[in-house]
Amino acid sequence: MHVMSQSPPDARPVADAVRAGTGGDGSTAPRRPRPLPLAILVALRPRQWVKNLLVFAVPLAAGKLTERDVVVDTTVAFLAFCAVASATYLVNDARDVASDRAHPRKRFRPIAAGELPMPLAIGLAVALATLGIAVAALSTYPGFLVTLAVYLVATLSYSLGLKDEPVVELVLVAAGFVLRATAGGTATGIPISPWFLTVAAFGSLFMAAGKRYSEYVSLGEGGRAARPALARYSDTYLRFVWSLSAAIMLTAYCLWAFDLAVRDRGSLPLAEWSVVPFILAVLRFALDIDRGDAGAPEDIALGDRVLQLTAVVWVAMFALGAVGV
Repeated sequence: MHVMSQSPPDARPVADAVRAGTGGDGSTAPRRPRPLPLAILVALRPRQWVKNLLVFAVPLAAGKLTERDVVVDTTVAFLAFCAVASATYLVNDARDVASDRAHPRKRFRPIAAGELPMPLAIGLAVALATLGIAVAALSTYPGFLVTLAVYLVATLSYSLGLKDEPVVELVLVAAGFVLRATAGGTATGIPISPWFLTVAAFGSLFMAAGKRYSEYVSLGEGGRAARPALARYSDTYLRFVWSLSAAIMLTAYCLWAFDLAVRDRGSLPLAEWSVVPFILAVLRFALDIDRGDAGAPEDIALGDRVLQLTAVVWVAMFALGAVGV
């Protein structure tokens, strides 16, 4: 217990530890129980809301993010997804409370740690899901309600049992990303390109398989044994899935970008050139996967500065190319 004799850690590790639910000194013991408001906030997993930014993908690809109505509808869709996603996180944590308490990190989740009472967590989940669905029901485009409802059903099915079925759980995780991406079209009435669907589908499978591969590598044999689906995979199988998905995604994106360049003949070939930062971003993320660091994609998105810069350059080039600059 030599940790107790060290000087107090500085503020930044403590802040990082609050997000992770661990002590700022790198130990796995929380310094003090979180107050209820903070416990609720942590249980909603706001760091994972970054994944809901995918709802802006279709308007961005269509060059419509400069239109006020599109921005408003897409922002509402983003908020609705945040509410429903947090509801499913609460349900997932409530169902897995026993196994989470045996996990070295998940035992510090608010429900598992006893900081958020189970009845309150379930009540919040119902309220958030109802709020999100109600917002979607008021949308100008009924397709968004269908998209969000399918996301809710798929995610709850995953949390309530299908997470233990290999391949099925992988597809459901990928479907969550695809539904977020397509929601930007169904919430705004923008037609969704077949190229977009192909890139989104295999990009989502790439991220899902990469996430599982990272967990497989980082958890070790003992950790894998506690997760039925993960224990039935092999590292070679998961590597095959994320490698194949990456290859199809990159091929489809290149064809899509070149198709945009042909249709916008006479403008700067920014859509074609966007292939370069896109490939660099995929290779950077693949490096994180290979090192076993991609178990939480949102942490990479928020923490990898090189990946962030590459993504910004890619988004700017593709967006400008889509509008024919």
